Amino acid sequence: MRHDALHQLSRVLLLLGLAALAGILWVLLPLLLPLFGLGGDPGLVAWNRSVALISGHAGNDSGAVCTAADGTVTRTEAEINAAVAQLAAERLRRAGADVVVLDEYDERLQGLEAAVLVSLHADSCIDASGYKAAVHTYSVIPETNRRLLACIDAAYPAATGLAFHPNTITHNMTEYHAFQRIAATTPAAILELGFLGGDGALLTEQPELPARGVSDAILCFLKAQSTQKP
Repeated sequence: MRHDALHQLSRVLLLLGLAALAGILWVLLPLLLPLFGLGGDPGLVAWNRSVALISGHAGNDSGAVCTAADGTVTRTEAEINAAVAQLAAERLRRAGADVVVLDEYDERLQGLEAAVLVSLHADSCIDASGYKAAVHTYSVIPETNRRLLACIDAAYPAATGLAFHPNTITHNMTEYHAFQRIAATTPAAILELGFLGGDGALLTEQPELPARGVSDAILCFLKAQSTQKP
């Protein structure tokens, strides 16, 4: 009888100990994960958040195509977009986000609900430099989208050294097709990573820098969203 009571007591104490340990680990999780490369943001603002990236022109065409004097293709927009999208997705996943990389006209865009969507493109092969970003002109969440733009304007030039390229945002950006297909409440932006001409070396030889700019901008936005009052 006494043996059974002691056995029961030891089981209760074991369960209490495990529960206490789980509680301690839960509290320490935001601090421990970055140490193992599993959380890019100490606050884990991206933990389990749904992030969508569009790899511009993927599954559709090559986008802008740059050629040498002899007509040889030197770089294509779609290749650069894809490389940056994959690197940014990997970094966001390490921060805990649930990331999907979509094609340009991906069927999953229809009615897409996500914490944020960013479509990645690159500008033409002319000898110019700079990035630009835009949101939907007719968005029903303009303040939210402005916060997303503000994060892009802070994080992307900090990571890449590229300046904002003024006066080149077109209707194709502000009325981008994906804006009209996703759920109206999904924050979204289109980002031109740079010019294939003037910024070609950065985009092809150091794609990790624009990828960092993209992921940092998204983490900035998610953090801002988490601090907004409902």
